[in-house]
Amino acid sequence: MRERTGTVRVGRLQYALCAILGAILLATIPTGASFAKSPREIDTSVDVCLERFYKQVKGAKEFAKEAKGLLVMPNVVKAGFFVGGQYGEGALRVAGKTKGYYNLVAGSFGLTFGGQSQDIIIAFMTEEALKQFQGSEGWEAGVDANVAMVNVGAGGDIDTTTARNPVVGFVFDTKGLMADISLKGAKFTKLKK
Repeated sequence: MRERTGTVRVGRLQYALCAILGAILLATIPTGASFAKSPREIDTSVDVCLERFYKQVKGAKEFAKEAKGLLVMPNVVKAGFFVGGQYGEGALRVAGKTKGYYNLVAGSFGLTFGGQSQDIIIAFMTEEALKQFQGSEGWEAGVDANVAMVNVGAGGDIDTTTARNPVVGFVFDTKGLMADISLKGAKFTKLKK
């Protein structure tokens, strides 16, 4: 009987911790907050994100010129407590012009604690990959196309071997490119703006 009582106490403790965390998260969100950004706000964030990308990653500007399109997702918020999630809004740029607005939604389960903000850029290196993305209702990384994540080489340059893939991804924060990141399961959906 003692083991059962201990198990019940642990279960109640977990529920109590989750309830407290939920209350804290709700308390930090301003009343009437809207997560949907206007097209102008998204475009401004995308411009800032691209400038940061060009400044932090050696060879990024030249790489971007070779891409047929860039999906730029600035300030993607990743947070969780065992169950995690990501959300962000960005734009698809083709030849430097916005061709649509998209959101990113992803979930995870495991040892996820805390939160962070990161920028994600997905480069479509072929016309075929770009058209497949634009033609989809909801494009999922790892399902609709594999996204080759870029690592920075020894000299700080972009790894050109990875850059030869049809779809290439960059994840970075204020310190630079992040290593060992996967976008598998991240779903991108076009927004009606």
